[in-house]
Amino acid sequence: MARYDLSDEEWRLVEPPLPRPGKGKHRVDDRRVANGIFYVLQTGAPWRDLPERYGPHTTVYNRFNRWAKRGIWLKVFKELAERSPQSLQLIDSSIVRAHQHAAGGKKGREDHAIGRSRGGLSTKIHAVVDQDGLPVRLHLTPGQASDKTTAPILLDTLPPGTVVADRGYDSLALVERVVTRGGQAHIPTQSRVRIQRSVPPDIYRRRNLIERFFCKLKQFRRIATRFEKHATNFLTALALASARIWLR
Repeated sequence: MARYDLSDEEWRLVEPPLPRPGKGKHRVDDRRVANGIFYVLQTGAPWRDLPERYGPHTTVYNRFNRWAKRGIWLKVFKELAERSPQSLQLIDSSIVRAHQHAAGGKKGREDHAIGRSRGGLSTKIHAVVDQDGLPVRLHLTPGQASDKTTAPILLDTLPPGTVVADRGYDSLALVERVVTRGGQAHIPTQSRVRIQRSVPPDIYRRRNLIERFFCKLKQFRRIATRFEKHATNFLTALALASARIWLR
């Protein structure tokens, strides 16, 4: 088995959400295709440089692209995320630079999720991880997007829980939103605010779990630098990398 290939145990978890082959022409082995996709995600190699053991690179890319549009790969991640008890919901974001190939389309289009931040053209990855540091929600925005305005998109799709975030999420409206839904918000106030909210140090230290998640995520070179032009494909790549973190 090659270095980045799925083990038998991993494949048993990945295979069930995949569509069954239809009647007619025989479909190239799904496991070999999935292994090829993970090879590209991990190494950052162009699709055309895929090793021959994974079959034609066009087959692997077309399967990735076609199933990305259908939401199949996202389904793999979501089914794993549903296993989390989510006793903690740690939220944060991380910026990745967009490669010139990704940024070469029409700028400002919503389907690209590419914007201009201090580092140039970039995309911001927003995520929520659980008490074990495993991802349960993912979202993409242009790099200059505000964390506090994006948070409801992630949190409103989760059951009420204990939300932990840094000062970038300091918003009374967000705190009240979490509490109204039946959860608890542990979000420190900005230093310039007169009335400070206190956060228990032992809970706030748990934020290192989401920081470690982003470190693991960016070990996938095709995540650390965004090569995908369309946000759908990049979000799919994120979901597959996150699924691999779950599987490990």
